[in-house]
Amino acid sequence: MASAGVTMQVGNEAVAIITICNPPVNALAIPMIEGLREKFAEASARDDVKAIVLTGNGGRFSGGFDITVFGRMQKTGDISILPDLSVDLVVDVIEDAKKPVVAAIEGLALGGGLELALGCHARIAVPNSQLGLPELSLGIIPGSGGTQRLPRLVGLSKAVEMMMSSRPITAEEGKNIGLIDAIVPSQELLKASQQLALDIVGGVKPWLRSLYRTDKLGSLSEARDTLKMARHQVKQTYKNMPQHHACLDVIEEGVIRGGYDGVLKEAKVFKEIVLSDTAKGLFNVFFAQRATTKVPNVTDLGLKPRPVRKVAVIGGGLMGSGIATALILSNIYVVLKEINSEYLQKGIKAIEANIRSLVSRNKLLQDSADKALLMLKGVLDYSEFKNMEMVIEAVIENIPLKQKLFSEIEEACSPHCILASNTSTIDLNIIGEKTGSQHRIVGAHFFSPAHVMPLLEIVRTNKTSPQVILDLMTVGKIIKKVPVVVGNCTGFAVNRTFFPYSQGAHILVNLGVDIFRIDQLISNFGLPMGPFQLQDLAGYGVFVATSKEFSTSFADRTFQSPLLELLMKDGRNGKNNGKGYYIYEKGNKPTPDPSVLPIIQESRRLTNIMPGGKPISVTDQEIVEMILFPVVNEACRVLDEGVVVRASDLDLASVLGMSFPSYRGGIVFWADTVGADHVYKSLKKWSEEYGNFYRPSRFLEERATRGIPLSAPASEISTSRSRL
Repeated sequence: MASAGVTMQVGNEAVAIITICNPPVNALAIPMIEGLREKFAEASARDDVKAIVLTGNGGRFSGGFDITVFGRMQKTGDISILPDLSVDLVVDVIEDAKKPVVAAIEGLALGGGLELALGCHARIAVPNSQLGLPELSLGIIPGSGGTQRLPRLVGLSKAVEMMMSSRPITAEEGKNIGLIDAIVPSQELLKASQQLALDIVGGVKPWLRSLYRTDKLGSLSEARDTLKMARHQVKQTYKNMPQHHACLDVIEEGVIRGGYDGVLKEAKVFKEIVLSDTAKGLFNVFFAQRATTKVPNVTDLGLKPRPVRKVAVIGGGLMGSGIATALILSNIYVVLKEINSEYLQKGIKAIEANIRSLVSRNKLLQDSADKALLMLKGVLDYSEFKNMEMVIEAVIENIPLKQKLFSEIEEACSPHCILASNTSTIDLNIIGEKTGSQHRIVGAHFFSPAHVMPLLEIVRTNKTSPQVILDLMTVGKIIKKVPVVVGNCTGFAVNRTFFPYSQGAHILVNLGVDIFRIDQLISNFGLPMGPFQLQDLAGYGVFVATSKEFSTSFADRTFQSPLLELLMKDGRNGKNNGKGYYIYEKGNKPTPDPSVLPIIQESRRLTNIMPGGKPISVTDQEIVEMILFPVVNEACRVLDEGVVVRASDLDLASVLGMSFPSYRGGIVFWADTVGADHVYKSLKKWSEEYGNFYRPSRFLEERATRGIPLSAPASEISTSRSRL
C-alpha cells in the first residue's frame, strides 16, 4: 500500500501530475491539504511546468475532507482546528493559479473532493465515477466553495437538487449537465487530462474559472423563484434540518452578491453550523456506524468469514417473506419452508409482491427482479436443509414452537450450519435449551419490513461461537444491512430499550392526556409517527404478545393498560381492518376516530390512576419527556448490563431500528444533550407521583449525580456485567 501524502511528477509533456494518496478514499486530512499547497506552489514556480493535472491514487479522486477533524471540533468547540481549505487552497492556489489545472476524476469525487475538482479549470472523468456534495446529510453545508461553483456549472435548479438530497450523480450525468468536460476510459485518463491542460495553455480550449461564471444562473427573478420553491420543499421534506435552510441562504448570497462574497459567507456559516446540535447528532450516527465493525472477541481474533450462499427461512409471514426478499436480492439462494401449501403460496406471493413493489418504484430493474426470483424455492419439509449454510427461523413468538423447530433443524442440518432466530423478544437460551448445538444458535433480528429496514440486530449468547457471529455480520453487509452485535436478554437491545415507549404513552392516556395530542407531539419531535398510530400500523396482537414477555421479565416496571384489549373487543385492529385509534380509508391519510373516545374513557375508569379522578395538566415538553425519558432509563440498564458493546451501538440501533430521529444522534446521545441530571430528576419526581414505572435506574442516578455522560464507557464509573 502506498504511503499517505501528496506527490508530483513532471513528464516530457511539461504537465505536472499532482496525486493525492491517503487510502482508502484519499480523504483530505490536514497533511494532505498542506501537501497540496506545497506541490501547487512548486508546480507554479517551475519553468518546466506549463499546466497541472490533479488526481487521486488507487482509482479514487477523493472521498472528501477528513471528517474526524469535524469530530474533534465538535468535542472541543475549537473551530481553529479547521484549515482554510476554501479561500487559501481552492480559490487562491487552484482556481487563481497562473497555470491551468485539470481534475482527472476516477471512482469518486465527493464532498471536499468534488469541491477541489470544481475549483479546477476543467474536469475529465472515468465512466461511472460518483460525483456529489453529501454534506447536508451530516448536518453541515459544503464548505469549500461547492455552494457557489456547482450552481454556476450545472444550473441553479440541478445544483440545489444535488445538495438538498445529498445523492451523488454519475460521471455520465455530470457530462450531460456540464459538470464534466469529457469521459474517457480509465487507462486514458491521465493522457487525456494532460492534453486538455495543454489545449487550455494553447488557447484551443477555454480557461474557465467557475466561481465567476453567471451564464447558467438565469435572471435574478428566476433564481429567487427557484430558491423560494426549494425552501417550500425543504419545509415539507427536511423538518428540523437547519442545514438545508442555511445552504439555500448561502447560495442566494452568491447569486445576489457574486461568487466570491458567497464563498466568504459559506465559510462563516459552515463554522457556525458544524457546531450545531443537528450536526453533532448526525456525526454521532455516522461514527457509530463505523464503530459497529469492531466487536470484541469476534473481529479481533483473526477469523475469516465463511461463505454463506444458501439459506433456509422457516415461516413465510410478514417477517419471513421480508427476510427471504432481502437475501435473494443479494444473490443468496433461499429455501422457504412452510407448514402447508396454502401458507407456502402466500409466502411466495408476498416475496413476489415485495419485488414487484421495488420495480414499480424504480428501485430495481426488471431483469434483476427476474434473476432474484430464480433464487427462491418453496418447500414443505426438511429434505433440502442438509445443504443449507444458515437457517433463519421466523415464526410467531411462541416458545414451545420455536424450541420444537430448533430441535428439528439441528437434526436436519449439517453440523456447521448456522441456526438463527428472528425472535424479537424471547431469550435465545430458552429457544435453544433443548438442543446440543448452542454454539451455533444466534439471533438474527430483522426489523419490519425486513427487506427495507436497514438494521440487523445480531444477538449472541455466552455460548455462541465467534465464527458464527462473524459469518452473520458478513451476511448482513452482503444484504445491505447494518449489523449491530448485542447481548442476550428479553427484547435484546432495541426492543428492550423501547418497551417503555408505548407503555409511557398508555400511562399518559390513562392519566387523561389526549391520545392524538401525544401522537402529534411525538411526530413533531421527529419520529415518523406517534405511538398510537404505530400500534395501528403494526396490529394490536403484536403489542399484546410482546407486552406479556416484558411484563414477565420486568414486572417491577411495567404498566398494565386494558386499552388494547378493549379496542380488540370492539372489533378494532388498526390499519389491518381500517379501524383503530384512526380511520383508514384507501387513498386518504389516517384521520382521528372520535368513536374511540368512549373506549379510552372505559380504560381510564378501569385503571383509575387519574389523581382525584381528573386529567393531569402537562405541557407539550413534559408529554414528550414522560414518553422518552423512560426509554432513556431502560437504555441505561442496557448499558449497565453490557448488552451492547458501546453506547453508540444503541444510538445507531435506535435510529435504524426504531426510526429515532437521526439528527438527534440516537437515544443515549440525545439524553446527554438534554442532560442526565434533568432526566434523573424528572423521573424521580414522576415516580413519586405516578409509580414505579418511572423509578430511575442505578446507572442513571450514578451518572447524573457524578456528572458523567451516559455515553461514557462503563470503565469510567463501574465494571459492567457484560452479556457480550
